[in-house]
Amino acid sequence: MEWQPDEQGLQQVLQLLKDSQSPNTVTQRAVQQKLEQLNQFPDFNNYLIFVLTRLKTEDEPTRSLSGLILKNNVKAHYQNFPPAVADFIKQECLNNIGDPSPLIRATIGILITTIASKGELQTWPELLPQLCNLLNSEDYNTCEGSFGALQKICEDSSELLDSDALNRPLNIMIPKFLQFFKHCSPKIRSHAIACVNQFIIGRAQALMDHIDTFIESLFALAADEDSEVRKNVCRALVMLLEVRIDRLIPHMHSIIQYMLQRTQDPDENVALEACEFWLTLAEQPICKEMLSGHLVQLTPILVNGMKYSEIDIILLKGDVEEDEAVPDSDQDIKPRFHKSRTVTLQHEGGEGEEGEDIEEDDDDDDDTLSDWNLRKCSAAALDVLANVFRDELLPHLLPLLKGLLFHPDWVIKESGILVLGAIAEGCMQGMVPYLPELIPHLIQCLCDKKALVRSIACWTLSRYAHWVVSQPPDSYLKPLMTELLKRILDGNKRVQEAACSAFATLEEEACTELVPYLSFILDTLVFAFGKYQHKNLLILYDAIGTLADSVGHHLNQPEYIQKLMPPLIAKWNELKDEDKDLFPLLECLSSVATALQSGFLPYCEPVYQRCVTLVQKTLAQAMVSGNTCICLFGNDVMIKALEKMYVLSVQMYNQHPDQYEAPDKDFMIVALDLLSGLAEGLGGHVEQLVARSNIMTLLFQCMQDTMPEVRQSSFALLGDLTKACFLHVKPCIAEFMPILGLNLNPEFISVCNNATWAIGEISMQMGAEMQPYVGMVLPHLVEIINRPNTPKTLLENTAITIGRLGYVCPQEVAPQLQQFIRPWCTSLRNIRDNEEKDSAFRGICVMIGVNPAGVVQDFIFFCDAVASWVNPKDDLRDMFYKILHGFKDQVGEENWQQFSEQFPPLLKERLSACYGV
Repeated sequence: MEWQPDEQGLQQVLQLLKDSQSPNTVTQRAVQQKLEQLNQFPDFNNYLIFVLTRLKTEDEPTRSLSGLILKNNVKAHYQNFPPAVADFIKQECLNNIGDPSPLIRATIGILITTIASKGELQTWPELLPQLCNLLNSEDYNTCEGSFGALQKICEDSSELLDSDALNRPLNIMIPKFLQFFKHCSPKIRSHAIACVNQFIIGRAQALMDHIDTFIESLFALAADEDSEVRKNVCRALVMLLEVRIDRLIPHMHSIIQYMLQRTQDPDENVALEACEFWLTLAEQPICKEMLSGHLVQLTPILVNGMKYSEIDIILLKGDVEEDEAVPDSDQDIKPRFHKSRTVTLQHEGGEGEEGEDIEEDDDDDDDTLSDWNLRKCSAAALDVLANVFRDELLPHLLPLLKGLLFHPDWVIKESGILVLGAIAEGCMQGMVPYLPELIPHLIQCLCDKKALVRSIACWTLSRYAHWVVSQPPDSYLKPLMTELLKRILDGNKRVQEAACSAFATLEEEACTELVPYLSFILDTLVFAFGKYQHKNLLILYDAIGTLADSVGHHLNQPEYIQKLMPPLIAKWNELKDEDKDLFPLLECLSSVATALQSGFLPYCEPVYQRCVTLVQKTLAQAMVSGNTCICLFGNDVMIKALEKMYVLSVQMYNQHPDQYEAPDKDFMIVALDLLSGLAEGLGGHVEQLVARSNIMTLLFQCMQDTMPEVRQSSFALLGDLTKACFLHVKPCIAEFMPILGLNLNPEFISVCNNATWAIGEISMQMGAEMQPYVGMVLPHLVEIINRPNTPKTLLENTAITIGRLGYVCPQEVAPQLQQFIRPWCTSLRNIRDNEEKDSAFRGICVMIGVNPAGVVQDFIFFCDAVASWVNPKDDLRDMFYKILHGFKDQVGEENWQQFSEQFPPLLKERLSACYGV
């Protein structure tokens, strides 16, 4: 017997569906409770499908809502549905896929896909054959509904459809879909392309077998009158460019012509899909060859796409000039993620390099409109093409730029300034002759009456900051800085944000060039504190932190400290421990503490204490929520301290159970990083603070956290405390070293990097007492330095630490010399002369003394590494001298001559001049 609803029950369900559409929150809450009660009865789901598929007299929103509630139930409880209920729902879906209402068809399609995604594709064998059969229906609604469901299944289960688990149904589906590219209904044509498109990126075999038919069919639809079809054609060609460029190359000329047309399509969604083509093509090696002849057409199209559309201007409130008093709403503020500290070394001719951790600068000129749109895509495409074609792009651009930059219509002028920013990186060389005229014009644009012009001028000027700083300061740096600082105090929030970000970029480029203007800069930044709403305050912290990083100890003047610290500490006291705004403020204070050094002493105690409290609170929460593991080694004191912490955490939980879900460990990470900044900035002065706190116990716990970022920051802090106050670290070494050894795992690059660095710092303090721990760490270090594709930062830190271990325990490390000497030498040749490099090279020299045979095969690499020193200390120079001459004497003059013939001329010259060999 087929299931039938009880009339009274049906009326109850209908009333519930009607109530759930009420805007009243009390009614909504009652509906939620009622739904939870009804979900106890399995056949409640039969009522829901019945309303969706059978009650044609009900209004569509109510029927659709019934289907969506059923979809949520399927998601949450499908495995508990009795077989009869599941079968009834499946049957109803397939029987009604052709409902006359597009809304109901779409809802049934979503429901089918949700059931399929619960692992049901395997246990619902008739689903795909039936849907494919229904495509042949004479009834349009049935064909369209089936296609809608198939499209959703292709989106959700593309890999499964191409697998043996289902007997590869794609082999039948792909040819079937291709037949419908010629269908008379644009909606069906669009569905057919969208279905096939799901299988391009995964290179599904069934599609690859029909690739030529697919491409021909796409070409046949190129001029389709339906915009959705054109959009899907463009999307297909963009993806094919990534995976089967070989098949497109013979037709590339006509594809490019087509895409030039489509990038100007009257429908912006089509234009956006087409514009992606240029971004993807720029990544292909054949880009230059294929596009050279088309730049004359493409350049103006991209430039034209960079104008704000009318809708953009409305969304950006482009006519609102002053909004600084309007409070920010929470959704305006994007979540910020703290990037844990990675210890890096300084390189020749540059600052410390971030290696694998470097983040791409987000060159987004209008963040709040974060949806990807034609303006952003056109700007990104111009940016990447400028990087491909370099100055060859300029003859096509410069004539256009002149007309744009001085245009009376602000929208066009604004787009010209954006163009100038987009090409800054790629076309810098060719732009240099024009910059003396352009930079003053852009600085003038900072005073434009339109806020959107002022904000884009900030961004574009930041892209040329490197050139500005390379000129005499009075020419451009001073006027630019003066105007940017005014814009930081602009009445428009978007301009404040753009100016603050641009100023941070300028600070990074200018570094100590800013020292003469520090007083003026600080006055402005501090004034902004009282002026900014929530969102821009977070960007202001960043600008202050970057300033501290850029000018370093020059900030340590009583006058500057007096300006800067009171407002920062006021904010610090204002924020609660669970306020996420602490992140950027802690990051900022970390930079300030490192720069001010002893100047930070009057402020350090409350800051230090709070960081320790943040770490302790987070650990306590983690213990209670079962989110952390306590792994204990031998030290009784450490165990007692941890037991005490655990008892405390249980007490805290009993007092505030609501706060003790999984903790937000970012608080702990940022606090650990600020403690690192304090240890680095205050040096020995941090000793009293450490003595009066339980930081070593907390650190022991953090070093074993399950979250890699927590461990990463813990090891950075351990290294900094080792340098600043080793007397507090030393009693814990027996517990800490095994943990450090366990973390020499290059799967977690940054954790491994910081653990390696900390071991090196500990070695220098321990001296010969490091001997019991060498066996625990050395095999891992040797393995890491010999791994292919190890990032540069990790290689350098590993080499330094091996050198330091060898310096303090040469007898234990030297026997392994031959296993690491070559990669050791190559990874340290670009490091600047500094203490770390000095200790590592002393270690290598001592080890060569113990095991000279270990270096013989790779001696040329050692020579090269020695030559990388600009100015070694006298006694280190003597060590190099002895080894080089010892080797020369050992092999004899003639052999040395033959050996040194292999040297590059520069190396030969350098060794001869510095060491007389």
